[in-house]
Amino acid sequence: MTDGGGGRQRRAYIGSFTAAGGLGVLTAAVDGDTGALTLLSAVNSVADPSYLALSPGGDMLYAVSETTQGAVAAYRVKGDEPALAGPPTRVGGSGPTHLSLFDGHVLTANYGSGSVSAVPVRHDGSLGAVSGVLQHEGAGPHTQRQQGPHAHQVQPDPSRRWAVSVDLGTDSVRVCALRDGTLALHREIALRPGSGPRHLAFHPDGERAYVLNELSPTVTACRWDAVKGALKPVGETAVLADLPDGDAYPSGIVVSPDGRFVWTATRGQDVVSVLVPGTPDEGLRLVATVPCGGIWPRALALDPTGRFLYVANERSGHVAWFPVDPDTGIPQRGGSVKAPAASCVVLD
Repeated sequence: MTDGGGGRQRRAYIGSFTAAGGLGVLTAAVDGDTGALTLLSAVNSVADPSYLALSPGGDMLYAVSETTQGAVAAYRVKGDEPALAGPPTRVGGSGPTHLSLFDGHVLTANYGSGSVSAVPVRHDGSLGAVSGVLQHEGAGPHTQRQQGPHAHQVQPDPSRRWAVSVDLGTDSVRVCALRDGTLALHREIALRPGSGPRHLAFHPDGERAYVLNELSPTVTACRWDAVKGALKPVGETAVLADLPDGDAYPSGIVVSPDGRFVWTATRGQDVVSVLVPGTPDEGLRLVATVPCGGIWPRALALDPTGRFLYVANERSGHVAWFPVDPDTGIPQRGGSVKAPAASCVVLD
């Protein structure tokens, strides 16, 4: 297949919960004109590969195994069906929910144990044994969800000097350095008690970051200082126009490549929200909410051009795609593809 310009057609990779009927890691072809997905294969070789990350060259795909034992797996991407590059590696923590690549390592955020792990990547892209585990400490006021730390996301900052982890259980963001395969805490930034931060997305200017809060349907806008490794909250904005009637658990957040729009997903209300950034010292402004095209949107993904938004709707079991209006940022429903217990989407 080609992309219309003589090159290989782009791919999307979908993670899923095998314990809930998911098919493992799914591969789909991406139509460059419409954003539509066409399923090509499913590889069910790792339990609950709920979150995925591609190597910079796109030749390796990494997946957490969100289980009590906690592991990460490496796949070689060749053709239409990724193949495991060795057995999964234990991460030394339970329930890893997110992973990213940083300075020759795969980092995992381990929700169950409230820790972040570093796993070295070998020259061939396969994984070595876990080299370090940073245990988070603390709790929050929510009696059911914040009895202890719950690391939900970890990623490098745009300067790639720091690893930034978001902890729902402690209402905080931690900035860390990676030294000799071990994460060392540099700074911890407290957010509003009970907010339950889940995911963070950086603005393309490298000076702003937006933290999506799960336990209160809001986004906290922050200033980011890459030299000091410091995050400063400047404002909090609701992602829903009205107080929710029933469950409202924000899940995913992405920022457009030009920095003009921010999108969030909220489970329970089953909507995608469109927000517009103000100045670096201001918060966001909510401009619209639209149906997510399914039930329980667990994650969002944006294609590199910013033209198409993808939603992994976990409980309705499919991935929906939306062309984005370039002037307003409002997603317009395109279509969907079946993906039982879908949990994330990444695009090459």
